[in-house]
Amino acid sequence: MKKIVCMAYSLTLLCMAPAVARDPVGLPAAAITNKQWLNSEPLSLTKLKGNVVLVEFWTFGCYNCRNVEPYVKKWFERYAGQGLVVIGVHTPEFEHEYKVENVKNYLRKQDIRYPIAIDNDFRTWTAYANRYWPAMYLIDKHGIIRYLKIGEGSYDRTETMIQTLLKESAANQTGLPGISGKQ
Repeated sequence: MKKIVCMAYSLTLLCMAPAVARDPVGLPAAAITNKQWLNSEPLSLTKLKGNVVLVEFWTFGCYNCRNVEPYVKKWFERYAGQGLVVIGVHTPEFEHEYKVENVKNYLRKQDIRYPIAIDNDFRTWTAYANRYWPAMYLIDKHGIIRYLKIGEGSYDRTETMIQTLLKESAANQTGLPGISGKQ
């Protein structure tokens, strides 16, 4: 009898467990199709092929996202001239984070200059099958996801991967069209 109860309990837990998202590393990156952007005209991953792209899912009210922010800003400043394009995808968690004016104010206060896609409808979040704030996807020059970092930490490892992908791409572009650094 104990064995049957144990098996039933295990099956119940298995059925209640959230679906495990597929590992995106090695797969083509999904398009970012959001209509509203800050600091930039809308960017297309297709047009960015040849560059290394860091897509970061974040929201301004997330404590963990705020802890990751200085590193993302540093990488943007350090590697943009070598072909790194940083795209923040602001996907809100709470009601006040849906207000674009609040996002603009946050960007201004924190001096965030890289392009931000406003993902209030979770279109890009869903396309990436993302489930976490923050999450960083590194995309190579061919548009393939090569690295995924969920949450805080491993900053040295992430930066090493950025450097590796930049070396692979041999991209030495500056002044990419559509990126103004203005909100």
